[in-house]
Amino acid sequence: MSWYIRVIYLVLVFVPFISSAPPPNLTKDYYQKTCPNFNKIVRDTVTPKQGQQPTTAAGTLRLFFHDCFLEGCDASVLIATNSFNKAERDDDLNESLPGDAFDIVTRIKTALELSCPGVVSCADILAQATRDLVTMVGGPSYEVILGRKDGLESKAHKVKGNLPLANQSVPDMLSIFKKNGFTLKELVALSGGHTIGVSHCKEFSSRIFPKADPELDARFAGVLKGLCKDYKTNKTMVAFLDPVTPAKFDNMYFKNLKRGLGVLASDHILFKDTSTRPFVELYANNQTAFFEDFARAMEKLGTVGVKGEGDGEVRRRCDHFNKLNV
Repeated sequence: MSWYIRVIYLVLVFVPFISSAPPPNLTKDYYQKTCPNFNKIVRDTVTPKQGQQPTTAAGTLRLFFHDCFLEGCDASVLIATNSFNKAERDDDLNESLPGDAFDIVTRIKTALELSCPGVVSCADILAQATRDLVTMVGGPSYEVILGRKDGLESKAHKVKGNLPLANQSVPDMLSIFKKNGFTLKELVALSGGHTIGVSHCKEFSSRIFPKADPELDARFAGVLKGLCKDYKTNKTMVAFLDPVTPAKFDNMYFKNLKRGLGVLASDHILFKDTSTRPFVELYANNQTAFFEDFARAMEKLGTVGVKGEGDGEVRRRCDHFNKLNV
């Protein structure tokens, strides 16, 4: 076998394996020497914010997911649009990302820049804040490894096809999750984050107007109709994705799916589809199993597409690149 054939063989065999492994520079104590108060500053910032605005946890979790599923956890979703570039956050699929989630990252970044300027990336801030907020509202704790760099690109036109939609089938959602290395079970576990989420009425309007989906609980459908009656003119109207315990991170979301209380079509289909129903049943009956699987999936999510020294930076402001990129 000639040398160049051997090289091609090695590339084909080993590159996929290497690319799926967590980057070696991520460590739990990455800022121990360069920013020793990192953990405390994040915690001390998210605690009062969550108290003042209880939807912060859900919004930050969603923001983190949207960031990681498009070319990795690199804080590209935080970049603001300018006259040269329409950024990710201004794509239609991201227009409903809540301001409180962006605000908490900005607050943490401001505090960290006073303590250790130019050290902590926005990507690490978002990852750490998400974990702390999920834990604050009753969810499982999990390890956050640190050392991510902030991405150098944010393009709105790249969003479509990389985020699951509110009306997708299980196979369509799974194809998106698989691109990021997730299994069917992990898809269901991560969907459990909707236990503290909200959705704008337009995302599920087809399930209640003009006639309610017969698979939706009739009384609940009536409540949603009343809530969303003016959704075409009042686009700010939202509904809790867990109408029973919306402020608590628990397994009620899965219990609701069994009772016809899944708001989004993509939620309801998890119970209806025979491939995902066993996982819904498992998590509905066993909160510990859900918490364990959610925690592991979140640890995995935090390593997706991470940027290192060579292809990222530590932004001075989370909504702007250090240098103008077009």
